[in-house]
Amino acid sequence: MSPSRPSRTLDDQSPVSGLEIDILREAGDWAPDAEELVRRAAEHAYVVAGPSEEAELCVVLADDPFVQALNKTWRGKDKPTNVLSFPTGDMPQAEPVQTTLLGDVVLALETIQREAQEQRKSFADHLSHLVVHGVLHLLGHDHEVDAEAEEMEALERDILEDLDIADPYAPVEGSDEPGRRLPRSPDV
Repeated sequence: MSPSRPSRTLDDQSPVSGLEIDILREAGDWAPDAEELVRRAAEHAYVVAGPSEEAELCVVLADDPFVQALNKTWRGKDKPTNVLSFPTGDMPQAEPVQTTLLGDVVLALETIQREAQEQRKSFADHLSHLVVHGVLHLLGHDHEVDAEAEEMEALERDILEDLDIADPYAPVEGSDEPGRRLPRSPDV
């Protein structure tokens, strides 16, 4: 399962998207502006790709050991990864809910920092991309096969362009190599 949820406040509900976002700081020395970056990226992904109904999701700001433990427990992979998504899907609810529960997105600070540096991207842009990627997974998008991956990546590009973030799959400036793709294996 996914991390537990805190009590909600009215400030968690987006006035634009109808998306309620709980952000938990579980581990890691995240910058003060991380929550706003996460909220902005998640809201925009939901506005572009989500249904036109109220929904809720949780984003967990964590570190590599926290994510590694989840990755080992739930996926059998004893290593950290940049983002994990835990869609609620068709899980039965104990009682009726007023909003759609999308699930949880868990982010690993050190992995995101390292990847941003390796890929010559700003931390804020890479974080935003991974939040968008995770939210799209919660909305049912995947990248297991090429056609799905291309569709999901195109959607990511559109969302990120709206947020004034460069194409994360474009070649790295000063290099002939294409931009680094997120893994197609179920690492997220």
